[in-house]
Amino acid sequence: MGSLANPITPFNVLTDAKPDDTSLPAFMVSTARGFLPRADPIVTLPSEFDPLESILQRMPVKTASGEPGLLAHGKLGDVVLAELPDLTSHIDKYASNLPLMNSLYRDYSFLLSAYLLEPCHLRFVKGEPYGLARDVLPACIARPIKRCAELTGFKPFMEYAGSYALYNYRLASPSLGLTYPNLRLIRAFEHGLDPASSEAGFVLVHIAMVSHSPLLISGCVNALSSATSPRSRGGFNTALGEMLSALQNINKAMETMWQKSKPGSYTSFRTFIFGITSQSMFPEGVLYEGIPEYEGKRQSFRGESGANDSMIPLMDSLLAVPMPETPLTEILRDFRQYRPSNHREFIKFVAERQGELDLKGWALGVGDGAEEEVKETKRLWLKLLDQVREFRWRHWCFAREYILKQTSHPTATGGSPIVTWLPNQLGAVLAEMENIYNQGGKDELGEEIEGVMDLVGRQKDMLNKEVRKFCEERGVN
Repeated sequence: MGSLANPITPFNVLTDAKPDDTSLPAFMVSTARGFLPRADPIVTLPSEFDPLESILQRMPVKTASGEPGLLAHGKLGDVVLAELPDLTSHIDKYASNLPLMNSLYRDYSFLLSAYLLEPCHLRFVKGEPYGLARDVLPACIARPIKRCAELTGFKPFMEYAGSYALYNYRLASPSLGLTYPNLRLIRAFEHGLDPASSEAGFVLVHIAMVSHSPLLISGCVNALSSATSPRSRGGFNTALGEMLSALQNINKAMETMWQKSKPGSYTSFRTFIFGITSQSMFPEGVLYEGIPEYEGKRQSFRGESGANDSMIPLMDSLLAVPMPETPLTEILRDFRQYRPSNHREFIKFVAERQGELDLKGWALGVGDGAEEEVKETKRLWLKLLDQVREFRWRHWCFAREYILKQTSHPTATGGSPIVTWLPNQLGAVLAEMENIYNQGGKDELGEEIEGVMDLVGRQKDMLNKEVRKFCEERGVN
């Protein structure tokens, strides 16, 4: 399988992503591709799915030709019911090709979201509240999406990695590789087939960020290996440095969101990535027609959310960041279900392995290694937490500018409370940094770390003021 040769690390992190192997899931953690799919997503579907392809090409508000599409005219629902047959039997013909199943999952989930939320979009563009979405999913969508979900391990609803973002890009020129100017969307709701649009920018920035995850994963694996008996403090510090470099590049890519996707444009395509759970548009859930195992029971799934990316949860697990026991943290745990299964297993393994090794206690203690090496470990540990802080602070700033200042809708696309959920995690990181810094020896960590911690204190105060302000404005307790 080309796994890392470490007999004490049983998780199979691929060194060769095996891009041509169609028997493996599209998403498997590797040091070659990180958390991206093992190979670039499949763009062209087999001819049996031409009816689906035809509707998807005509679906966006602005099509590839620049002409208004079905969603611009409010005609998608009627076209689906008139033109789309149940293609489930064709899915079964290709069931052994798992990357193709992931492409079909992507395409059916795009159609599912657009079909259900089309009425809400039409109201939104007229300046009205979202109102109610369609709450019955016809069998021509329900049965295929359920089958694709079974084969790929996703929920039968749109997800961040398997559909909306990480499996929704193509390369304009394959020879130029994964550079931002070379990325294009495969599917879009609004204007995203135009690479200069805010919808395209929103998705493609996420892909650019995750393109830096291979070094994050190899650094994580190397850190666990170096902390295994016989422990190597020098090797451990080198591994922390690798992860630090990866996170710095991820945050640099994240910062480009301001240029690639404008705050005032986000809410116009955001309508289509809402989920069912905790949303006013779906007060009774959604009935999936033609699914015997659901027994007519209405379903509720969380919506697409960048919070379902695997990079920061990986760092939470490796660095053992304690989260408060609150209902907001329970939502964070629930989000774990909405990641590729291999990602979930890897993050769980890292959390369990660092616990077995008492990684945090050894890293921040006075154990093995020269005194200066131990100090360097603590510096690097705090710098890693600082990059997690920067990521979460920037995510909060995006939520503030792109959502809170643009709409009064109280819940995020994934169903979490829009004002308080991100601060729950950001506050935990700020508290952890202060706790580690104040445990002793802070005067020996140098001016750089002192500057970092000064920012932490100021940011903590700023966050509390902003959350209090938005809660008062929105009547949130």
